[in-house]
Amino acid sequence: MERYIFNECVYLGKDARNCLPDELAKRKFKKVLVVTDPTIIKTGVLNKVTSLLDGKFNYTIYSDIKPNPTVKNVQDGLVALKKSHAQVIVAVGGGSVIDTAKGIAIIRENKKHKDVVSLQGAVDTENKCFPLIAIPTTSGTASETTINYVITDEKTKRKLVCVDPHDIPIMSIVDAELMRTMPKSLTASTGMDALTHAIESLITKGSTQFSDMFALESIRTIAKYLPLAYKNGDDMVAREKMAYAQYIVGMGFSAVGLGIVHSMAHALGGQFDIAHGTANAMLLPTVMEYNAESSAKPKYRLIAESFGVDTSKMTDDQCVKRAVKEVKALAKKVAIPTSLSDFGIKAKDLDSLSHDAYIDVCTGGNPRETSEKDIKALYKSLLV
Repeated sequence: MERYIFNECVYLGKDARNCLPDELAKRKFKKVLVVTDPTIIKTGVLNKVTSLLDGKFNYTIYSDIKPNPTVKNVQDGLVALKKSHAQVIVAVGGGSVIDTAKGIAIIRENKKHKDVVSLQGAVDTENKCFPLIAIPTTSGTASETTINYVITDEKTKRKLVCVDPHDIPIMSIVDAELMRTMPKSLTASTGMDALTHAIESLITKGSTQFSDMFALESIRTIAKYLPLAYKNGDDMVAREKMAYAQYIVGMGFSAVGLGIVHSMAHALGGQFDIAHGTANAMLLPTVMEYNAESSAKPKYRLIAESFGVDTSKMTDDQCVKRAVKEVKALAKKVAIPTSLSDFGIKAKDLDSLSHDAYIDVCTGGNPRETSEKDIKALYKSLLV
């Protein structure tokens, strides 16, 4: 049996944000907690949303959120929600903002959970989360359409991956205009994050014909449009295509899971505060080579074809090499770092990283059975 959980409603495309006032009014929401981060405010992106609320709705802004959001960020958000007397949360930002909003919304309606620590892993809470509308400003995480959110435990320096069908926003508004100001580095890392979602969900143990449809369309779109969005942030066709690609793959991987690229990236983010998309991008080609020795091997032909490669005369082994080559080439085009050493990681750190990655919730979905020893060897290969 397969289970897919989607937003009640999604608006995609040019000026999609303009629907927000009408949608709030239809639901009789008058008081709003806007969850965002300091960068979204500083760049003026938030104003493109709050200007739609001015004079019509009473809103309060909560913005104390880190790039790798913490348990404390969620707890402080709960306090802000209570003080605001809001009837709905509107999250405006990237994955860190939307994930934080999900944590706030879930705990608000499930009183037996005091904080995110108790929500780690696959948890079916009793109650649907507090009303939440997600407006992404990056094209990578797809947090606005998944049942997942990731929060860092400051005490253990581990990322808590929470999976809960009750945390999905009631509505997503995906407007590429809000992504226009992303710097090149963020365009690259979030775009490669979306590609990692697509490739991992395609080869994960739980993949289905339905989820593969989303993954393959996403790979095709990212392969073509990520370099264009990176080269020229004002290319709104490329921006819109990337926004579309990251959203649809979220619809797939939310249901079927991911693999050890994400497990290893979560460990890197928790211990070294590395941006999630950058960590994924560095790991992806190496882990793809490792996972080719599994039942997923034939799907590497589909990956290569999604990059525009004619595989009609290739063997499966040749398709594996070509698929990995194409991913490496794309990462190079968008200037993704290639060495973990660049982030101060040393051989002495690998045992702790490997342990945290191995026990991560995403490890179970990996197409190849793995171990802490295997994961350590993968990390070690990137210490160059």
